Amino acid sequence: MMDWDNCPGVESVPGKLGGAWVFTKTRVPVSAFFGNLAAGATTEEFLDWFEGVEEWQVKAVLEYVVESLDSKVKLENPV
Repeated sequence: MMDWDNCPGVESVPGKLGGAWVFTKTRVPVSAFFGNLAAGATTEEFLDWFEGVEEWQVKAVLEYVVESLDSKVKLENPV
């Protein structure tokens, strides 16, 4: 499981959407971003549809996921 505490641009606040990870200063769950991508939406469409989410936040989430996956591969397959 990923530790989203280290991802800039997102927050989990008790009492705000049940503590779900949301884009900072919004009520938009990070899961909504990935759900929309899976359904075929582009990042540009997502940003248009969800007011308050900023492009830098989406990029930070994507970069964090890539870094997390890369670090897992490095841990499992040391060179």
